[in-house]
Amino acid sequence: MIHSYHGLVKISLKNEKILIVKYVNFFHKSLKEKFIKRCLKMTIYWNEKAECMPQEELKKLQGEKLKKFAHYVYNNVDFYHKKFDELRIKPEDIKSVNDITKLPLTYKTDLRDNYPFNLNAVPMGEIIRIHASSGTTGKPTVVSYTRKDISDWTEIMARTVMASGITHEDVVQNAYGYGLFTGGLGFHYGAEKVGCSVIPISGGNTQRQLMIMQDFKSTVLTCTPSYALYIAEYAKKEGIDVSKLALKKAICGAEPWSDNLRKTIEAELEIDAYDIYGLSEIYGPGVSIECEEKNGMHVWEDFFIVEVLDRKTHEPVEPGEEGVLAFTTLEKTGMPLLRYITYDIATINKEKCSCGRTCCRMSKVTGRADDMLIVRGINVFPSQVEAALMTIPGVAGYYQIIIDRDIIDSLSVQVELTADTFSDEMKVLENFKRDIELKLYNILQVRASVELVAPGTLPRTEGKAKHVIDKRTKNI
Repeated sequence: MIHSYHGLVKISLKNEKILIVKYVNFFHKSLKEKFIKRCLKMTIYWNEKAECMPQEELKKLQGEKLKKFAHYVYNNVDFYHKKFDELRIKPEDIKSVNDITKLPLTYKTDLRDNYPFNLNAVPMGEIIRIHASSGTTGKPTVVSYTRKDISDWTEIMARTVMASGITHEDVVQNAYGYGLFTGGLGFHYGAEKVGCSVIPISGGNTQRQLMIMQDFKSTVLTCTPSYALYIAEYAKKEGIDVSKLALKKAICGAEPWSDNLRKTIEAELEIDAYDIYGLSEIYGPGVSIECEEKNGMHVWEDFFIVEVLDRKTHEPVEPGEEGVLAFTTLEKTGMPLLRYITYDIATINKEKCSCGRTCCRMSKVTGRADDMLIVRGINVFPSQVEAALMTIPGVAGYYQIIIDRDIIDSLSVQVELTADTFSDEMKVLENFKRDIELKLYNILQVRASVELVAPGTLPRTEGKAKHVIDKRTKNI
């Protein structure tokens, strides 16, 4: 049977005709089962008008919003008022979306320099929620939300949830962290708006996660990819048959992960895994999401303008070229951000997706410009190491990069093996080690010493994985 959704359903028939049916509470009874069975494919939209808006219309809408936004930040945020004046521009100079390059860039250091609330555009009496980053490199970055911001974020997350094929009939086990981190509450409100049954379990206590997953018949898992991998490993260790779980999908984000790791998670949990992108400074999760085509993450362009900029100069790159992403929040009122440099490296594709959505798609994040490691003059990204390792059968998916310096830089990678690969036979392990070292050299163009470790050796994480230990600063 086909049931009701709080959005629009697009049904593609064998003769390629399209039927759009708007749901209120249920399908019209005249739609017979035999008619539904003729459908080849069903794409679900939360807001079809916004998600499938023609690009020219979308660009015009962005331009109108950007003009208003320029006035808003200039008149309400001292930081931007000063930036405009330094560049000798006025809000009136912004006449279309193409004028965005005239506007100032915003960096993470600007958020820290204005800690905690100096970037707010409204009095604290209008702020109803405050989130913050972990602050591992100093003061956390603080983000303030008005009631409108929370409402908009919930709308964005409702689109995000349904884009990956989740409906009100799903039971969502939300293993993102609740609290100052935006992941848990962001996904929670969006899934609830769609009508899902949400289990706010948060991260950790993997034994309990699996018990709940079995007893509550969870169909969707939301967590970091690192934790999804660990849940799969723990289930195997406990003798839990994942094929008997009701689980169908995992929505994984909060850290870069490769397509090869996706394939591992999908195989180990027997599910579909989707990439979600977001960052606390913008709203949180839901800035973009993969649809069921898994061909890039849709950016909700009526809420954001996304740019791809050169890593060093921060000038716009050519279409399709890789660079760092910058986002402008067109609707945010509490702490609006203009051309915020994320340092996440990706590309943008503006072609219409086969799912029918017209908003642009960003690639998976291949790394962060500020996470780039320079080893003996060579640029190395942790994501490159992961991508290489996950193509090698017998590698468990856990690794740690260690960089040290005596006279010159040294790069070593601890690689955890699966139980059936790990062997006491020195010759077998030595050959395997050399194969991995050669694979890494071919990709990184710098020699890495590989240490093979037994299953269960490297640390597990319930949140973002820490893959890099850089000891060089201690030896200067």
